[in-house]
Amino acid sequence: MSSFLCPTTIHMGAGAHQKLATILAGLGCQRIFVAADAALPGTPLFTSVNRMLESAGVTMALFTEIEPDPSAHTVERAWAVARAVDAQAVLAIGGGSTMDVAKAVAILATNGGRIHDYEGIEKFAQRPLPRIAIPTTAGTGSEVSGSCVITDTDRHLKMSIRHASLNPADFAILDPLAVQTVPAHVAAHSGLDAFVHAFESYISLQANPVTDALNLHAIELLSTHLRPFVAQRANAPAALGMLCGSTLAGMTFGITGLGNVHCMARFVGAQLHLSHGLSNALCLPAVARFNMAADPRKFARIAQAMGRPVQGLGELDAAREAVRAIGELCADLGIPGGLRHVGAKEHDLSPLAELAAGAGYNRWNPRHTTLQDFQSLFRQAY
Repeated sequence: MSSFLCPTTIHMGAGAHQKLATILAGLGCQRIFVAADAALPGTPLFTSVNRMLESAGVTMALFTEIEPDPSAHTVERAWAVARAVDAQAVLAIGGGSTMDVAKAVAILATNGGRIHDYEGIEKFAQRPLPRIAIPTTAGTGSEVSGSCVITDTDRHLKMSIRHASLNPADFAILDPLAVQTVPAHVAAHSGLDAFVHAFESYISLQANPVTDALNLHAIELLSTHLRPFVAQRANAPAALGMLCGSTLAGMTFGITGLGNVHCMARFVGAQLHLSHGLSNALCLPAVARFNMAADPRKFARIAQAMGRPVQGLGELDAAREAVRAIGELCADLGIPGGLRHVGAKEHDLSPLAELAAGAGYNRWNPRHTTLQDFQSLFRQAY
């Protein structure tokens, strides 16, 4: 038995951010808290949003002091800004970290307490303030996901606050204008993060027919548009394809769980201080080779979705085409050829394997993975 839920209304296309005025009018919002990436003020998107708010007579409380992997202290500062204007809604314009802070502020506004109180699954019951999300990277899918991740710097751990029905944004706006200013390397790393979401969700042991349909199309969109988008972020069709693919994958992975790529990457990123997207990309080719044997049929479908010429091939040969296509995608986007090229040392591999083996991803990953398997995977990724 399985379920599927996506409570977010999605507006997509060139100029979609102009829907913001209609959304705010529908909410009757006169005071809004805006969490935004620090580089956004002054951009065409932010200027347009600011003008819309002014025309509608909406008071904006802006907060931009958001670091990667935002801390609970950042949430407290942001919440103080929202509280000072008695915000009636929350707008996030940015990447995953910005959306996480906005979600946390929306939770505190109606539930009170500290964000620490809501660590875990469905630990809050009051609907948060209305949330509107305009992603400025095509990668995390946070606009439709049921979680936000906040770092507890006192305990040196990341808190996951999860609620499938109450934590996704109420409205997501996918506008190519929002991703025009993202640097090429960020576009590549975040785009591969989105690809891994779709890929791992599709082959997950917890996948279902609805998530399969969404993830296959996400794989097609992302693999088709990622190269041209990285080459030219002003390519509006490619940008929209990336945004839609990222959002489709964001709808599914909270339901299906993820696999060995994310399992390995979470510890690689922490050890080497790498971005989440790059950590995923470095581990992806080795895990794809390893997992192929568990479900050649699905890998053959992945090859087809990635545009590989598999007609007339047997299932296993078609599945191998998916592995090759994934490796070529990473290479074309300039992903380093192994962990050794980003600072890893050989003596790091065994401790990383032990951490991965203890993380419990066998409930989702399609191929059962032992400590010895993880040791081999890290050596291959090295």
